[in-house]
Order: sequence, then C-alpha cells, then structure tokens
Amino acid sequence: MAADEPLVLGIETSCDETGVGIVRGTTLLADAVASSVDTHARFGGVVPEIASRAHLEAMVPTIERALKEAGVSARDLDGIAVTSGPGLAGALLVGVSAAKAYAYALNKPLYGVNHLASHICVDQLEHGPLPEPTMALLVSGGHSSLLLAPDITADVRPLGATIDDAAGEAFDKIARVLNLGFPGGPVIDRLAKEGDPKAIAFPRGLTGPRDAPYDFSFSGLKTSVARWIEAKRAAGEEVPVRDVAASFQEAVVDVLTRKAVRACKDEGVDHLMIGGGVAANSRLRALAQERCERAGIRLRVPRPKLCTDNGAMVAALGAEMVARNRRPSDLELSADSSLPVTEPHVPGKHQHAHDHDHVHEISKDNLYS
Repeated sequence: MAADEPLVLGIETSCDETGVGIVRGTTLLADAVASSVDTHARFGGVVPEIASRAHLEAMVPTIERALKEAGVSARDLDGIAVTSGPGLAGALLVGVSAAKAYAYALNKPLYGVNHLASHICVDQLEHGPLPEPTMALLVSGGHSSLLLAPDITADVRPLGATIDDAAGEAFDKIARVLNLGFPGGPVIDRLAKEGDPKAIAFPRGLTGPRDAPYDFSFSGLKTSVARWIEAKRAAGEEVPVRDVAASFQEAVVDVLTRKAVRACKDEGVDHLMIGGGVAANSRLRALAQERCERAGIRLRVPRPKLCTDNGAMVAALGAEMVARNRRPSDLELSADSSLPVTEPHVPGKHQHAHDHDHVHEISKDNLYS
C-alpha cells in the first residue's frame, strides 16, 4: 500500500444496507455496515420507506465508525464516492445527499458511481487489479447480468440480463413458499447441503438452442417449484424441504454458470469474476470453480462479505476513478433508480471552484476541526 494511492470513502445505500467503506488504492482499510434486514424480515421483503429511514438514522454513525476503523481523518480523503443508481429511489437519495454534504463541507471531489460496476470493482480489494477486459457475472436480489468490462471506469457492456425474476429474487420467493423466512438465499443454501440436487427435475430457463444465449429467466422455475410444492401439500404429503431446496438451487446455479462459461469462451476471455449477493452461495461458487477449471478459465470471487452490498465496493470504484483521473460529478448529482450499467459513473458537466462564502468556511471548521 503506497501512501500516494488515492484514499477514498464510499457510501452505499441502494437497498437495505447502509455501507461505508474506505480504501487506499486497492487496499481495504474499513468496511462498516448497518443493516436493516431484520426490520424488513417481518414483512417478507424490503420496504422502501423503512429502508430510507434506516439509512438516514445510520448514516453519520456508520461514517464515523469507518473513519475510526481506518484510522484516518475526513480531511485526509482524496474523494468521496456514492452509489447514485440503480436501486431504490428513496434509499439512494439518502446516500447521495450525505455524500454531497460531506464533499461540499470537506471540499473534496464527488463521484456518483454505478452499483453494478461497483460489484465488479470490489474484487480488486481481494485479488488485485482487474484484468482488461473483465467478464463478470453479477447475481443478486435485483440483478442477474453478464457484463464485459474493458474499462471498469468508462466502458461496461451488457451481454445478457434477467428478463423477469433475478436469481436472488427467486431464492426469496421460494423460501417464502417453503415458509423459511426472509432473506431466502442463506437458508436455502444451508438446507440444500442436506438435500439431493437431483431429486426433482426442475426446468432450466432460456437454455434451448433458439433462446438468447446470455439472458436469464427464473420466473418459470419459480412457478414450477411453487406448483410442485402445492401439489404435494394438496395430496396431503410431506414436502421434502431439503430436496426441494437442493434441486431448486441446482437449477439456478446450473444456468448461471453454464451461460457465464459460454460467454467467456465466445468472447475469448480467460477469466470470470462473480459478484453480487448470490455470489456468496456455496453451490454457485463450487460449480463455477468446477466448470471454469474444466474450461481453462480463472475464477475470481470475492469473499462472501464483499459480495453483498457494502461501502467498500463503492470506495474501490471511486479510488479507481481518482487513479484514472476521471472527471468528478457535480454537486447537482441526483439519485437515478434506473441508472444503466453502461454508465459506470456520472461525470459532472463542469468543474466547481468550491469558492464557498465565509459562513460556510466557518461551518466546515466547526465540523471537522
């Protein structure tokens, strides 16, 4: 870790995790998270208004905790990065507003970055600089995407995406049908280890010869599993929960890994990066490793904590923006719930002189002296 590498704070509030990370170059110094998942669990899913309020309450304490953990002062920062989209509009707005306030008060450059591109860039904190181009499979509650990134700061190309339910969303819905609670991914992963993945032949969506080679569809799978469970219950038979979990999970990861390896072969890329919350799934990691080794592809997957939403991934992409001299965002930066992945960050239209008046200068001294 070199002292001249950019020191960047990242803020992530796209859903129900208030994440604040601090990195120096590609070295992680702090990763503070405040989660509101327990509050949402009783509703069976994330409630946007509750998430926004939780972000508002957790923001300043989480930033202070990250700064303390990293052993740095806010004045030492070279930039502040924040997820500006995609995500829940209200939740994003809290993070963007906080980042703008800190950037203004500290007179630091602001970088509004893309949530999906951040999930790719976080792997730099685990395995070093990303190869160029990078092939990435992102799987989470809201996204299932295959992306080719020649330059993570400026050029991210979508090859395929989910046309209905994302993989993580399907996990949550099947867990609900099985009365396993929310979130569904971890509990299905755990139960599947005790079940037979070949017990039930659930369908593999969009894997026919005429189907889009890189797109995903899990709605049909979700419906098939739900109907199979309903038929068992209607017949008065016990539902083999562990076998259902294993067979459903196998159907999901089979499609994900099959298409990802195919994309690598088709594009001539000799490595695959997997990110997003579902990348923490143990079976996905194991099958991806098995198929990548067979195809001569190097697999890069961050440790589970860096796969779920966190501030470290935002800081990582922000640090890369600073290192590559990308233009900062304006202080007029807004949250964009549908920010396309083709926009890794939102550059400003003009540079700010930061010529604040005397009253603001006094305020900054009071805040950060």
